[in-house]
Amino acid sequence: MPVDQTLEQLQSLLRELCRLPSETEWVEFKHDNDDPPMIGEYISALANSAALVGKQSAYLVWGIDNASHEVVGTRFKPSSARHKQQELESWLLQKTAPKIHFRFYEFATGDALSVVILEVQAATHTPVQFDGVEYIRVGSYKKKLREYAEKERALWRVFDQTPFERQLATESSSVEQVLKLLDYPAYFELTQQPLPEGRDGILAALEADKLLKRADGGGWYITNLGAILFAKKLQDFHHLGRKAVRLVLYRGNSRVETVRELEGSKGYAVGFEGLIDYIKTLLPSNEEIGKAFRKEVPMYPELAIRELVANAIIHQDFSLTGTGPMIELFDQRMEISNPGTPLVEPQRFLDSPPQSRNEALASFMRRINICEERGTGIDKVVFQTEFYQLPAPVFEVTDHHTRSVLFGHKEFAAMDKEERMLACYMHCCLKYVNREHMNNTTLRERFGIEPKNAAMVSRIIKDAVKAELIRPYDPEAGSKAMRYIPCWA
Repeated sequence: MPVDQTLEQLQSLLRELCRLPSETEWVEFKHDNDDPPMIGEYISALANSAALVGKQSAYLVWGIDNASHEVVGTRFKPSSARHKQQELESWLLQKTAPKIHFRFYEFATGDALSVVILEVQAATHTPVQFDGVEYIRVGSYKKKLREYAEKERALWRVFDQTPFERQLATESSSVEQVLKLLDYPAYFELTQQPLPEGRDGILAALEADKLLKRADGGGWYITNLGAILFAKKLQDFHHLGRKAVRLVLYRGNSRVETVRELEGSKGYAVGFEGLIDYIKTLLPSNEEIGKAFRKEVPMYPELAIRELVANAIIHQDFSLTGTGPMIELFDQRMEISNPGTPLVEPQRFLDSPPQSRNEALASFMRRINICEERGTGIDKVVFQTEFYQLPAPVFEVTDHHTRSVLFGHKEFAAMDKEERMLACYMHCCLKYVNREHMNNTTLRERFGIEPKNAAMVSRIIKDAVKAELIRPYDPEAGSKAMRYIPCWA
């Protein structure tokens, strides 16, 4: 369901909910009861119950008679309500874990009676707690989840069995609504298929690629895969709005002064090429890099940018709400981060078999040539930085994010010991995955150092061996024939 509901949509939703024969696991009616802890407990119970019964959203509605479902109006005004010196919505969000999307809608019916609808996003990867306690709906009653072991097990089975991409991004929608929300012509263009003449052909193709799912009542659901790839505007899908890619340009090499900030809105497949082009317009060019270039060249290789941005999109953890991929541009570096810690150690990005949390997303992005077919493409990133004689890329992991860093050109003399050792390690890894070995000569060429200064490279290798980043392939070989492999090989 879109974030901004029109009055007509809200009134239509209200009529639909009031027509239910009784309260369900995913709908609760109230008159004026506005006790904040009670509301918080219902957020937990409704979110968990919606997940259990396969609903995208659940609802708590004020101004409705519990027995007759007649509209009676309410005095509850969440927009002005406060609890413990805080705005109600802010206090509820603070007490809810994980942070799911919920939103109050205040409006009047045709009879000028006030109604409030609280829309709650279904739990997606773990039961939702309020103030440290998980709740569930049992019929029309709110109960503690731990008291109902069968429901708790069933809820975890739902989380385990439904990948993010297969979950539903909308409630059942009409054909018109679906085609209004998705950039379906871009789908046919990117997959190199002719655009069908009629709606049936369009819907059949989108359904075949799991971008849509047919609803029992004749409508259509947009899946998360369909929305995240082909949304005209990601903000139209409340739980995906924060997954849009953010691009921030800073002045200097710190985050003190922001020059420009852009938050994307298009789905990843639709907006990827435009994003890469925009990044390129913001980046300065270098007149000369190393000895091989005497012309205007990009500050960073485009292929490296493409691979790292695609990686951030594909490998993000969608269960971490309120955060999405981010690209930060500084004078001398570029940082690309995504929510979630990697499934393999950063030191093994170059050689590990491909693993993705979001296999359907990764597969589709490969199919339309946005990312590398095999694995992460990190080997291409390292090759490109070596070819342009840039410092080695850095891969960092925080508690909840993964970050890749590209650095602008730096003369060998300006590199510190750590930067030289990292470049040596990455070069050694790249050689290893290409079934080759690193030696003094290959590393000297990587740094663009003259043969007469080979001793400088020998010191870097010695430091990298001491730091246990690399090791000799054959320790018995003579110093001139010595070859090296990564420490983990």
